[in-house]
Amino acid sequence: MRVEIVPYKNSSESKREQIEKMFDNVSGNYDLLNRIITWRRDKRWRKTVLKLIAKRKPDRILDIATGTGDMALLLSRTNASHILAVDISRGMLDVANKKIQHYNLQERIRTEIQDAENLTLPDSSFDVTTIIFGVRNFENLEKGLAEAHRVVKPGGTLVVLETSVPDNLLLKLGYLFYTKRVMPAIASLLAKDKGAYTYLSESALKFPYGREFAKILENVGFNQVKSIPQMGGLSTIYYAEK
Repeated sequence: MRVEIVPYKNSSESKREQIEKMFDNVSGNYDLLNRIITWRRDKRWRKTVLKLIAKRKPDRILDIATGTGDMALLLSRTNASHILAVDISRGMLDVANKKIQHYNLQERIRTEIQDAENLTLPDSSFDVTTIIFGVRNFENLEKGLAEAHRVVKPGGTLVVLETSVPDNLLLKLGYLFYTKRVMPAIASLLAKDKGAYTYLSESALKFPYGREFAKILENVGFNQVKSIPQMGGLSTIYYAEK
């Protein structure tokens, strides 16, 4: 049984409510902190995701837990005519919308407030669905992934990018030290919401990865699941078909 990690341990709110509040609180400096904490590697990993998706030549794409919209903007480099970027945080979507307007992509990228575990979207309506550094924030992981499966067309694809723990012992020790000590220290200097980055650190360590996560994808109905570790397993891209 997985232990539930939440941002605010003394709160009586559900994880979903806490996640919404947390991302509203950190939306203003989330991009800066993300770049610093990942040494800008997150941008490279997203570009790898883009290459995988571009090969599919999708027309309709859903970006779940889009956050500040970085993946949705990258996906505009495909020939997709419709990209829907959804998130539960109004604060994060406000940042995303500013980026979309800056690049004049309003005709191709639309944003909506949506709960990943209860999407108000038709069955089998997207060629590709992505979840980039958002899946570990689901309150009910299986339910959220089942929703991603529901809205993808038969023959369509889900691509997930999420943190993972390296298998190499030396790399793993370095990762654990960085995640437990360095990340919270950096966040404490730059972030107003200290609980948010303590949560992000803890959830990165506890989230299932590799074969364990691939098995969950298979259990909700996906097949042809591939795990593609990045930088020795500091993060992993999961590619699955319906």
